Amino acid sequence: MRRLEARRLYLVGCTALAIAPSTVRAQEMEPRAYSPAPVGLNFLTAGVSQSSGGVAVDPTLPLDNVEAQFQTATIGYQRTFALFGRTASAGMILPYGWGDASGDVFDEHRSIRRSGLADARLRMAVNLFGGPAGDPEQFAARTRSTQIGASVSVVAPTGEYDSSQLVNLGANRWSVKPEIGVYQPLGRWSFELAGGVWIFGDNNDFFGGHRREQGPVTSLQTHVGYTFRPRLWMAADWTYYWGGDTRLDGVDKRDRQESTRAGFVVSFPLTKRDSLKLGWSEGVTSRIGADFTTYSLLVQRAW
Repeated sequence: MRRLEARRLYLVGCTALAIAPSTVRAQEMEPRAYSPAPVGLNFLTAGVSQSSGGVAVDPTLPLDNVEAQFQTATIGYQRTFALFGRTASAGMILPYGWGDASGDVFDEHRSIRRSGLADARLRMAVNLFGGPAGDPEQFAARTRSTQIGASVSVVAPTGEYDSSQLVNLGANRWSVKPEIGVYQPLGRWSFELAGGVWIFGDNNDFFGGHRREQGPVTSLQTHVGYTFRPRLWMAADWTYYWGGDTRLDGVDKRDRQESTRAGFVVSFPLTKRDSLKLGWSEGVTSRIGADFTTYSLLVQRAW
């Protein structure tokens, strides 16, 4: 009987190791997501990132010293276009991930390693206020003003997934994030605020054949940027997210996440068409969830 109870506690405790991959997505910060752009532009991106650190879990669980490190390589494409007279954009990111997670369960150290395709991400955004769509010449002649936009991001269950494994690179569920953002230029400075909600589908084939549900995760982002010259800029970032309670076969796990993060991004021009973006972010506070330090490098070509 004691061994059965220990096994149940082990399964509950180990679900904390599954927090890491999904929390990385919730922690993402994206400056200039709602800044204006001319229509007819194409963007091709390739990047790498590393996230590492601890995972804060419910202190009543028999789980200690949870650490994780995940790397991701991405390739993406985005295009701007006119939609009912407004500037819009659509894009896709295809990620490949690999990493390790470990923790002490009943004082016994456990570790895992994963590598493979992660879930594809799609995003569509449209400008709602701040001037009509325009080509590059019209865009250059515009008067800079407040921009208000909306977007929808979708994560499709295309990543590698095996229900016999607790931690996977794919989530085996759909996720969608509606968001609205405001971009305010002020001379060389810019100020941004965006709020959105991640809404998750159910994973009906979770580890051991269980059904895993997760409540919405709400996020707020703010960015303060400074532009030295075109394509040479920097931004300080802050985000706060909360929610995401999970249920296993209808039983509430009481694992509501709540975290804040700060970060910094700088973008350099490399050639007339190419630029390099470097990013760093750090967990400031964390109730339950991944408290990661993240470094990123992204190369972008525009034409």
